[in-house]
Amino acid sequence: MKLEASDRTTFIADFKSLIKSGVLLANVLPVFSGFWLAIYVTDAIFMDHFGLFLITMLGSTFVMAGALVINNWYDVDIDTVMGRTKNRPTVTGHFSLKTVLNIGIICTILGFILLAFTTLEAVIYAFIGWFTYVVLYTFWSKRRYTINTVIGSVSGAVSPLIGWATIAPANHVVPIVLFLILFIFQMPHTYAIAIRKYEEYKAAGVAMLPVVRGIKITKIHFLIYIICLIPLPFFLDELGTVYITISTLLNIGWLLLSIHGFKVKDDIKWARINFLYSVNYIFITFLLVVAVTLPDYFGW
Repeated sequence: MKLEASDRTTFIADFKSLIKSGVLLANVLPVFSGFWLAIYVTDAIFMDHFGLFLITMLGSTFVMAGALVINNWYDVDIDTVMGRTKNRPTVTGHFSLKTVLNIGIICTILGFILLAFTTLEAVIYAFIGWFTYVVLYTFWSKRRYTINTVIGSVSGAVSPLIGWATIAPANHVVPIVLFLILFIFQMPHTYAIAIRKYEEYKAAGVAMLPVVRGIKITKIHFLIYIICLIPLPFFLDELGTVYITISTLLNIGWLLLSIHGFKVKDDIKWARINFLYSVNYIFITFLLVVAVTLPDYFGW
């Protein structure tokens, strides 16, 4: 039985919502950046490892998608209450919960099977990310403790380590700093979402920092994490002056925006601007680390 055009459109939209396509892309990009930088730093040839690259990207994508789908399956009661998630297929009933759980499990298993053809270290990092997000974040801390944001940030931050570890051991300053950038970035990024959706998180009973401690305390935490980002680009001197300059400017811009938050009257608008800034920040950062190394790699 063929699907009508409108049905296909709905199915695609539902599937993208189920795997949280935007979040998935934001997590897969650092895998690529980590892989590319490992190639660059070790003076390897990208095309010599192209098969490994495909396996790494596919495997990590499936593992991450599996974790995100299981999160959707488990959080269906919360998603029913929150306006931004009420159209997910788990809420609308377009996908049964059993089907969603099976998709999550299958994606996870397939992802780890693929990554098993890379390196044990990469598999370990992928498992840390999956376990932290599914078990420690989704199942345990999200509804109970404000530290859920810290725990969730660990799961997202391992992605460049996965990419790097398929080429070389990740005990190198570059992947470690990329991990720290991702970890720290996710805190203000998530706080911005939590402030924007304060009433929804409150209604759903999710222990986000603004709900439990208030928006003023959240802004203080927000500022502290932005300050922690400031010195990190200077540890990546291997990537050159252009990278350090642009990254520092991005950090200063976010710092000024964060400080301005103590003066604004419209917290929701301020949080929305910070959310947009954070999304662009992370995409620019992880595309930039690739872009600044291209001239050297190709001898331009």
